[in-house]
Amino acid sequence: MAYPHCSPYPDLYAIDALLTDEQKLAALTLRNFLVREAEPLIPEHFEKEDFPTALIPQLGELGVLGANLSGYGLPGMDNIAYGLVMKELERCDSGLRSFASVQGALVMYPIHAYGSEEQKQEWLPKLGRGEAVGCFGLTEADGGSDPGAMKTRAEDKGDHWLLSGAKMWITNGNLAQVAVVWAKTPDGIKGFVVPTGTRGVTVKKMRGKMSLRASVTSELYFDHVKLPKSAVLPKADGLKAALGCLTQARYGIAWGAIGAAESCFDEVVAYTKDRILFEKPLASFQLVQKKLATIATEITQAQLLALRLGQLKDEGKMHFAQVSMAKQANVEMALRNARICRDMLGANGIMLEYKSMRHMCNLESVSTYEGTNDIHSLIVGAQITGIPAFS
Repeated sequence: MAYPHCSPYPDLYAIDALLTDEQKLAALTLRNFLVREAEPLIPEHFEKEDFPTALIPQLGELGVLGANLSGYGLPGMDNIAYGLVMKELERCDSGLRSFASVQGALVMYPIHAYGSEEQKQEWLPKLGRGEAVGCFGLTEADGGSDPGAMKTRAEDKGDHWLLSGAKMWITNGNLAQVAVVWAKTPDGIKGFVVPTGTRGVTVKKMRGKMSLRASVTSELYFDHVKLPKSAVLPKADGLKAALGCLTQARYGIAWGAIGAAESCFDEVVAYTKDRILFEKPLASFQLVQKKLATIATEITQAQLLALRLGQLKDEGKMHFAQVSMAKQANVEMALRNARICRDMLGANGIMLEYKSMRHMCNLESVSTYEGTNDIHSLIVGAQITGIPAFS
């Protein structure tokens, strides 16, 4: 079965030939579902600034949530298949990929990697099936690129923990039944599994976004929240554990951004072939073809970068600086080319019925979250020089 790049997108480097049948099937199955069920919903939800929650159980049935995790009824996909899944989700909308990234990489992964057996049994099957939604509480209003400066505190009261503080820019917050929350304790930063219905937890939806509008973003407040001693993630060792979760999510972003770029490219190639200007197709003009050739080249480079990263991850050799390189480069590529595609659509490019400006707006956030473009450049710079330049 051939993995079908949506016409007119060309597979110029025969990357399809490097994929297994299982990897292609995972991508094809999800793409068919998204084209049929999700794409018609996204413009309305983008306008309304909410998430298409009816898709959640269907994504669970398709094995999209926690797709590269094993056990507890989870799919256990290899990391290239998982990357292709992230790419297909973001090809539809960054909000869908963000939902799945947070659910799988930022909630299920820390429970899977750092949690107790009780926590795993309680949450992983439900989260994997989409019967429960999770969110990840690390970022704070004054934290930004310095998560270690968090003010949220958890006090050990002997027979329970007492959690107080606030988190901001939390994807899925208002949808979630459980949050993985990071807080300072006398023994360092620890992660906690916090049901959002716990007394003292308040969740407030953030409104007025110009980006990621088909995604729910929230603020979390913790007012002396009493948690059992079993709420702590027993194997999470300081801020390093939280950053390890971000590495998993950033891996998915490195793939996902390619999907957004491919969507814009598909749209603009079809448009320029059909658009007649000066009695011939817009695609026949040299400037247009040069732009299309450049975009195709950059998408192909991004695909190869992501594919090699996936191979390294499956071999257990992936380093966080490699993830930073791929996230920074591929998102920057996608944002730059979404802007070019929007321009090539002319006045039509600002309309919601076209995809490029929606992707362009979304990618502005993707460029910023889970490590800004500049921070990822500095991570790579530190790896090259051995000299961290963060402060």
